[in-house]
Amino acid sequence: MSYLKSTLAKMNKIDTFSPYFFLPFILVLYFFTSLFDFHRFELFNISYSIWPAVITALLFYYIGVYIVDKKGWTFPTFGLAALGKYVVHFIVALMVIGIVAYGFMIVQNGLGISDESVRRGLNPKLMFFSHLLWYGALLLLSYRMVKETSMTWKKAIVYAAAFAVIMFLFLLMGYRTPLILMLFTGIIVFHYTVQRIKLSWFLSFLLIVGILFSMFGFLRVVTEDTTKEFNNRDQPDISEMKEEEKEKLLTVEQQVNLTPKWIRGLNGESVTGHIVLSKIIEYTDKEGYLGGEIHAGVFSTVLPGEQVSPRMKVTEVVNSLSVEDGKFITRPNRTTTPTFIGQLFLDGGYLLVALGFLLYGAIVSLVYNKVKQAGMHSFHTVAYAFVITMFTVSMHTGLLDLIFVLMLGFVILASAIIKTPDTTGRIKFDIRN
Repeated sequence: MSYLKSTLAKMNKIDTFSPYFFLPFILVLYFFTSLFDFHRFELFNISYSIWPAVITALLFYYIGVYIVDKKGWTFPTFGLAALGKYVVHFIVALMVIGIVAYGFMIVQNGLGISDESVRRGLNPKLMFFSHLLWYGALLLLSYRMVKETSMTWKKAIVYAAAFAVIMFLFLLMGYRTPLILMLFTGIIVFHYTVQRIKLSWFLSFLLIVGILFSMFGFLRVVTEDTTKEFNNRDQPDISEMKEEEKEKLLTVEQQVNLTPKWIRGLNGESVTGHIVLSKIIEYTDKEGYLGGEIHAGVFSTVLPGEQVSPRMKVTEVVNSLSVEDGKFITRPNRTTTPTFIGQLFLDGGYLLVALGFLLYGAIVSLVYNKVKQAGMHSFHTVAYAFVITMFTVSMHTGLLDLIFVLMLGFVILASAIIKTPDTTGRIKFDIRN
């Protein structure tokens, strides 16, 4: 018992949301949980290891964080320091645009939480601008929280309720990513400005949230109306497969089905991420890299005419391999989240993975150095919380949505141009903080 207490005490000295710990921990945990595949790796004939790419990503992320940390670098003001006092006004304007877009979207389409066809039929432009509602609310509430001179539990509950209302609005549309971004950004702000969250508490919370969001996705699938074409679950034609291959496929499917669907649903996202990354590595080994096509697609999707989204391209890539084995990794006409490692690898292999994660680490550290200089009770804490959360979430989803790229760009620019005098609220940049 004393050993357990001492271990917990040591764990709780770790700064849960330090650049040295949070993102790498989530990345390792994500792929570790994917190892419990319940025969799904065998079902999709996984033969290429993901671990060299994962280790490369972690190594270069740490290099980026460490170099910027030791040099004490921060983002320059880009000659826009005079605009710093208007940042809050601009956020309010973004939020108003988001409210209007969200209202029109609800009137035109209804709620998407109970009907997949609603989510698929949303007006892309309205959906794009409606994100500004939760984004603006998140920044304003978080900034108001960090400026509190005396935070009480009563005030904390009020802030939590305000967060919950905005999160509920997007829960009604059936989307998880805004919920996760709001939830963890708010928690990180709370950690640095109200009360430090111990690692042991965070791990327990992470377990609960992970299960809830996994079950949310699982229920969304099992309640689909399979009479509609886009919910068709037919698999590739296997009539021309050899008999021994058919028999092997059916045997593995039976092994997979021995595990209840709800148990497979607990880590279904990470297992799928592992499978997709492995197939991407296999595809590039056989067909070569796409040379920037995936990342160019982030911006080309807003051009006139019909465009193939980056995640739809990923679906084409992975299914081009799995269809030979008689299975779809992703159903046709559905998009595939490639993981951030996968999106980089598909365009440029290990070199692009290394450069991408080096840049990730550097950006995180550049923003965090602002927090160290200005203190915890500044906009820079909000910026850091959002940036580290967005980068961490993209470990699964990839960073392939233009709106999220623009959000990152704005919050980084805002942090760069807002001048905050040094305070006594500095934090030591150490995972033992």
